[in-house]
Amino acid sequence: MELVGSPLTAVYAHPRSTPTKFLPAICTMASSYKNRFPYQPLPHTFGLPWMPSSYYKTAAINPTLAPFSKSSQGLMPNQSLPFISNRTTLFTRYTPDDWYRSNLTNYKESETSRRNAERLRVDTTRMIQDKYQQTKKTQVESTKNLGERVNDIEFWKSELSHELDEMIGETNALTDVKKRLERALAETEAPLQVAQECLLHREKRMGIDLVHDDVEKQLFTEVDVIRACQERMQRYLEKAKAQLASNRAAQHELERDLANKQRAHRIDDKCHHLRNTSDGISYYRGVERVDATISVPESWAKFTDDNILRSQSERAASAKLRDNTENLLVVTANEMWRQFNEANVAFTNRIAETADAKAKIQTHLAKTLQEIFQIEMNIEAIRKAIRDKGPPLKVAQTRLDERTRRPDVELCRDPAQLRLVNEVHEIDETVQSLQQRLRDAEDVLQTLVRAKAVLEHDLAIKANSLFLDQEKCMGMRKSFPSTARLLGYV
Repeated sequence: MELVGSPLTAVYAHPRSTPTKFLPAICTMASSYKNRFPYQPLPHTFGLPWMPSSYYKTAAINPTLAPFSKSSQGLMPNQSLPFISNRTTLFTRYTPDDWYRSNLTNYKESETSRRNAERLRVDTTRMIQDKYQQTKKTQVESTKNLGERVNDIEFWKSELSHELDEMIGETNALTDVKKRLERALAETEAPLQVAQECLLHREKRMGIDLVHDDVEKQLFTEVDVIRACQERMQRYLEKAKAQLASNRAAQHELERDLANKQRAHRIDDKCHHLRNTSDGISYYRGVERVDATISVPESWAKFTDDNILRSQSERAASAKLRDNTENLLVVTANEMWRQFNEANVAFTNRIAETADAKAKIQTHLAKTLQEIFQIEMNIEAIRKAIRDKGPPLKVAQTRLDERTRRPDVELCRDPAQLRLVNEVHEIDETVQSLQQRLRDAEDVLQTLVRAKAVLEHDLAIKANSLFLDQEKCMGMRKSFPSTARLLGYV
């Protein structure tokens, strides 16, 4: 039985139970909703306390009952009092509109989230494909550029190799001509010495034989011709040396450029064949911000082109110098040979004195050679002794190095440590003394070698003097350096 005038709130006076399968469970996607709140603000009634007792504690105005209706006017006051609490509980619950609005809000938010997620997925997939194609295109272009760079390097490598071969051939040819010129210049010393000796010996003539005859005139002319030829040869020899230095400088630039090209070719070829699945690829953070380049394609090509042009210019100058040197050798050889034929005279003695001096020089030279052999054996023995000190020194230093790794108080300066230190010092002193002795022996060897060179030179002079006295002076200058020797071929 329901009292007249009481509100019909029994149906929703208590919260309704939520259907078990109204919405899908979201507990499995808790991480997706972390720190996420509904986009639309909750109604004002969502902020009210849930429990009535809390409401009464916080509310400032007590709720009042509505006036009795006509159906309840006949009731006693004590019969309507028990329903006061039911009426007051209306202010602590949500209305059906609030409940439906909340559900609609959640539905709309869910749909919005799903649309945003779907749009993000589609955009992400498209972006991934675009970036993949862009990265692939960029890599293909980089590979193509590296391939073109490798082809450019191969072209300049072939040009450098060809020019380098030409330069090496020209340098070798000029070196041969220079050696011929040096040999020819050295060959002129003997005829000059002969002419001077002839003039010297003819000054010793006595009596009526001491005359200024045509032989003496031809000897003076021979000396002048040989010296003039030597001066011209010396000038061309200096030019050849300078030209060889220029050729070698150009060759060095070509070799260095070619070596750099080969190294760059290996690096760029390796980079050209690198793929995403290649071994050895890794991250190098910040390498794209490092610009270590020092040239551009124009200056890079110009550098090699300048080297090739310089080499071609030096080759042309070298070829011209070779031709001039060849002509000089022919001209000087003809002049000296013609003058020798015109001044073929006879001279006097000193054969015995020259032969005796030659014999003594040969004796001293033999003794010097024997002493050089002995001192070389001594030097080798000293070097072996120095090498033999290497293993003991390594052992001692290794022991000292290992003992430095003893822990804490074990790092003790014990007698073994002191003896090892002394051993290292002793071996060092021994090695230093042996090295000093080796330097002394090498100095002595150099002195002996110089003495040997002096003796050999003196022996050549004495042999030449003896040859002049016996064959030239006494034999009326029966022989003269052949044309092949004057041309430097021998």
